[in-house]
Amino acid sequence: MSENYKFNQNRKCEYFPCHKGIKEEDFNCLFCFCPLYMLKDKCGGNFKYTHGFKDCSECIIPHQRDSHAYIMSKMKMVTKIAGERE
Repeated sequence: MSENYKFNQNRKCEYFPCHKGIKEEDFNCLFCFCPLYMLKDKCGGNFKYTHGFKDCSECIIPHQRDSHAYIMSKMKMVTKIAGERE
């Protein structure tokens, strides 16, 4: 199985690549908006708070070629938080 669903690139995006530190051919756009944002300090990424907002501009976790497995490993936490907000 090729598992192409785990990697996507949008080279036509005006921001591509939007983060430094990843080879262009390995830059994954699948999680353009990180689904782990709501996990705050439990996301595992490199972030800081700026004026009370989470700034993920230095984080490359969702944009690495092999990020799919890591993101999926955290989805139970995301689902739990989403369920608490209902």
